[in-house]
Order: sequence, then structure tokens, then C-alpha cells
Amino acid sequence: MPDTTNLYLFIAAALMLLIVPGPNMAIVSSHAVAHGWRAGHAAALGITLADVLMSIMVSAGLGALVMSWAPAFDLLRWAGACYLMWLAWQALKTPPTDTDTLATQASFRKIVARATLNSLLNPKALLFFIVFLPQFVTVGASSVTSQLMFLGLLLALIALIFHSLLGVCAGRLHGRLSKGIISKRLGAYGFAAVMAALAARLLVLNRPL
Repeated sequence: MPDTTNLYLFIAAALMLLIVPGPNMAIVSSHAVAHGWRAGHAAALGITLADVLMSIMVSAGLGALVMSWAPAFDLLRWAGACYLMWLAWQALKTPPTDTDTLATQASFRKIVARATLNSLLNPKALLFFIVFLPQFVTVGASSVTSQLMFLGLLLALIALIFHSLLGVCAGRLHGRLSKGIISKRLGAYGFAAVMAALAARLLVLNRPL
């Protein structure tokens, strides 16, 4: 475990980063607004699962190995953009009367998988873990691998709590949009717009030098 000073700095930095609007916040809030707080919570769980997987990759040295291959960044961002555009299309073609079917258990699992895949296909997310976590490692305190894993899991836990609360807050708007077909369709349009905007964001990303 890192020393106490580094640990406090890490928690403060993580909280500051989470409150800045970003793709994860957009994913959670758009799901919650379109389909209710349970969908927002499912998206939060999916993001957390991706964070855990990326923590494992970074602590094992696999993250740096993947990013060292020049085409990896472009492959990930293009795959992520295509996936997000597919989600936008699916939202637009779904009948308004079916929007609440995402409350089922099967759809809950589907949203978790969707959010996980979306995070893993964002090359900036993996680069963030590679650059952010090592800054708070205490040299000589314990093995670097175990410290990186601990910090990654702590970040995932903090993000889960934050995004779950965000999903509950955003889910309140869903209650107002779920009273009529037109309102439901507006929720679907909003979800599709967010997915398309995130796809465009990925397409314009430049590989860091």
C-alpha cells in the first residue's frame, strides 16, 4: 500500500477528476435519463469492471505493452467510435413503447457489458491508467505491482460510488420523460445524440507523442 500522504493525494485527485464532465459521466447519465436509475447503475458497474480490468493490465505491464504498438491507439478508437454509432442507431430504431424493457435482468447485464466494452475501447482510458496510477506509488514501500493494483481498485471503487449516485440523480429525469410516447422518444433521441457525440470525440483524438 502507498504511504498515507500519497494515498490522500490520490483520493483527492481521483475525486477532482471524477467531477469534471467526461465520457463516463455521459454514459451513465444518458442511460439513466433514457431508461431509469437502474440503467445508470448498470452503466456504473460496467465502467467499474473496465477500470478493474485496466488496473490488472497496468499492474501486469500489459497496458504499456499494448500502447507501445503504434496502430493500437487508432484501432481502439475506431472500434470504439463504430460501437458508439451502432448504439446510437439502436436507440433511434427502438420503438418508444419498448424503452422501459431495459429494466429486465437480461437488459441490466446487457448495459453492464455495453459500458464495459465502451470503456475498454477508449484508448485514452487505458493511457490514463498508465500515466495516472504510477504517480502515487511509494518507492520502497512494497512491490510496485501490488501498489498499482491497490490504487486501481481504489479508483474503481470511488468511481463506482460517484457514478451510482450520478445515475440516481439523472434517473429522476427519466420519471418525467416516461409518461408519454413523445417524451420517451425525446429520451431516445437524447441518448443517441450523446453516443454520436462520444463517437465523434473518439474520431478526432490524436495519439499522444
